Order: sequence, then structure tokens, then C-alpha cells
Amino acid sequence: MARSSWQARVRVLNDAGYARFDEKTSTMLGDASNLLIERYGGDLRRLRQRAERKPAEERRLLEEINGIGDVGVDIFFRDVQAAWPELRPFADRKALDGARRIGLPARAADLAELVDEQDFPRLVTALVRMELAGDSDQVVAAA
Repeated sequence: MARSSWQARVRVLNDAGYARFDEKTSTMLGDASNLLIERYGGDLRRLRQRAERKPAEERRLLEEINGIGDVGVDIFFRDVQAAWPELRPFADRKALDGARRIGLPARAADLAELVDEQDFPRLVTALVRMELAGDSDQVVAAA
């Protein structure tokens, strides 16, 4: 990302349907990439080490990156918990809303008891996708 030009990032964003955000987002992506390279050598495992594997500190350091807020960190935590066990079990509000909607427990620890540990990140991702698509009725009917 850091090696790409601003124009190349704008072109990719436009092609992906993000024309409304292309110029600002292109700048933000370049700045974020440069910051990650400068501070962490482009390796988020170094951010994790700096945070001493403490989730609150990992969150704080991630939010220092321009354009990354609570929602961005939640998305990152949801996916990276498969590799960063200190985050497990993590389920953001969107995943918990989806769980509640289909009658599953609305606490991450309770949801985690329903699946094997390695499957938990997939479960919360599926709940978010279901919630965003608005197809909880179809999920319940299929179950």
C-alpha cells in the first residue's frame, strides 16, 4: 500500500465502488501504511509486542492510526483473535446483535461455549454477515 501512488489507490477505490470516499480514503491509506512501516516495520506483531499482548493497549495503539476507530479495531479483533489468543473470545456489538436476533447467547463467553475454539472467529463473522444482510429469518428457517 505504501509503495502505491495516491492516484493508483484512488483508481482501485473507484473500481471497487468507493468513489464517494476515494480521495480522502486514498490519503488515509497511504498515511496509515507509512505509520505502520515507521513504527512497526510494517508488522502488526510488533504492535502486539509493544502492547505486551494486552487487548486494551492493542486497541489504543491501533486507534492511533489515522482512520482506525472503534469499529475498525472491532473488525480487526474479530478476525485476528484466531492468531492472537489474548483477544479470545471477542465478539463486537454487531455480532452480539446478530446472536441475540436468532436466539443465541448475547455474551462472547457464552457464544464461545457453542463451538470449538478455532471456529469461534468464523461464528462471529457469520453473525455479522447475517446481521448486515438482514437475513436472520432465513438463517433460523434453515436451522
